[in-house]
Amino acid sequence: MSEPIVIGKVGRPHGIRGEATIDVRTDDPDVRFAPGAEIATDPASAGPLTVERIRWHSGRLLVRFAGIADRDAAEELRGVWLVVDSADIPPTTDPDEFHDHELIGLAVVTTDGADVGRVTDVLHHGQDLLVVKGPGGDRLVPFVAALVPEVDVPGGRLVIDPPPGLLDES
Repeated sequence: MSEPIVIGKVGRPHGIRGEATIDVRTDDPDVRFAPGAEIATDPASAGPLTVERIRWHSGRLLVRFAGIADRDAAEELRGVWLVVDSADIPPTTDPDEFHDHELIGLAVVTTDGADVGRVTDVLHHGQDLLVVKGPGGDRLVPFVAALVPEVDVPGGRLVIDPPPGLLDES
C-alpha cells in the first residue's frame, strides 16, 4: 500500500445483528462502502473487511461487514480505521480540486519566491486550511484561490500570496 487514506472509522454497534456505525471520512461513501467492497484496516490485523450491506439511518452510515454476525463482534471493531490505498483513488478531473494526499508534502513558497515550508496536513472545518510547517513553526493558510494562486502537484510546490500578518510569528 503506497499511502493509506482514511475513509472512515468504525463506531459503536447498532442493534444486535452486527451492524456498526461509521464515522465517514470520504466524500463518496456510497462508492467506498458499496456492498462487496473489501476495505483495508488500521490496525491491519482487524481486516480486511468486506462490506455486506449498508444503509443510512438518521444521517449515519450503518455497515454490516461479512463475518460480523452480532453486536459483540461489531463492538470488537470499534475504533478501527478504514483505509484505502492512495494509488487506488483516481485523480480528479477538476483542475482546481485536489485530494489531501496530493497536497501533503508540497513545498510552499511565496509569490516572490521566499521559502515558507511544507504542507503537513489539510484541515476541513468551515474552510479548508493548509497546515504549513516552516522554520517558525506551523502556520494555517486558508486554501482559497486568492491566497493560493498556484498548485503544482507534479512540480512538488504550492505558491501562496499571503496578506500582511499571515506568516508573522506571534
